[in-house]
Amino acid sequence: MSDFNNCPQLYKYRTIDLLPEPPSIDAERGTLIHTVLEDLFEIPAPDRTISNAAQMLPEKWQTQIEEKPAIKELVLDSAAWFKRAEELLGNYFTLENPTLFEPTYRELHLEMDLSPELYLHGYVDRLDVAPTGEVRIVDYKTGKSPKPGWEDKAFFQLRVYALLYWKNHGVIPKLLQLIYMGDTRLIKSTPTEKDLIKTEQILFDVAADILRAIERNEFRPRPTKLCDWCFFKAICPAHVG
Repeated sequence: MSDFNNCPQLYKYRTIDLLPEPPSIDAERGTLIHTVLEDLFEIPAPDRTISNAAQMLPEKWQTQIEEKPAIKELVLDSAAWFKRAEELLGNYFTLENPTLFEPTYRELHLEMDLSPELYLHGYVDRLDVAPTGEVRIVDYKTGKSPKPGWEDKAFFQLRVYALLYWKNHGVIPKLLQLIYMGDTRLIKSTPTEKDLIKTEQILFDVAADILRAIERNEFRPRPTKLCDWCFFKAICPAHVG
């Protein structure tokens, strides 16, 4: 959905044509940090320290390389690579104390058919259910937080997760929380039933646009400054005539 809204042509390349893309060093670092934070909650609460988290990095990175050997070439300076990963983990520990709570779910898969044409699913980084029943949805970000005024767009993904949880369990999550390790910022949002109904309508509207584009085989590129970072720029009709 994000790809289609940003550029229908990009959506076509990735989702319909399934064109391969080279690995991204930032994405792979994000995967590494997510893996460490997920496994951190496997150990007893008193042992969830920054030191123990940092010690997980080499082993988890080696596993990542074994699964995708090409990513090894992305790291030109191992010392600098692990130093940055440790900094991001350190930033996490300034925003949360993982020794003080037990998460209910990690990498929770949420899914449902919103309509015969629309299947929706996603994986939640963490979902916490309080003893009193309140639900908190948490998403880890290794980049920097959005600029003022752009937070609403950042929360759309979590509102989709909240919608799916509500549809499946009949409970509207009490809190949505984005943890930005890139600049040590935590932002929160309290969704309402009105918010989630609006989110559902947006999903239907975007799905209708996607189905229409598929039917017409019409995916118009939407050039922006982001094109300079797009791997497909060399073949995009907006840039090659």
